[in-house]
Amino acid sequence: MAAPSNASPSGNTKETLLDVQGLTCPLPVLKANKALRGLAPGARLTVLATDAASVVDFQAYCRETGHALVSFSESAGVFRFTLRKRVEPGKGG
Repeated sequence: MAAPSNASPSGNTKETLLDVQGLTCPLPVLKANKALRGLAPGARLTVLATDAASVVDFQAYCRETGHALVSFSESAGVFRFTLRKRVEPGKGG
């Protein structure tokens, strides 16, 4: 049986949910990077992760790539990151 995709649109906003719970560094950031590549500039990606190292990893990833870390929270050991894909200069969105 094939595993279902763990990235899916959520609602009618430009936001995608990526569930990487149970994966450890560097996989949460690598999977988020892959998901962001498929999104339009300005789109949001919400990532659910359980690896405590992902907090520092996502902060560094956003600093280095120019994507925005819109929000971050933690509840019962699950970290929730909302990223906004950067808009290339001169390309609106």
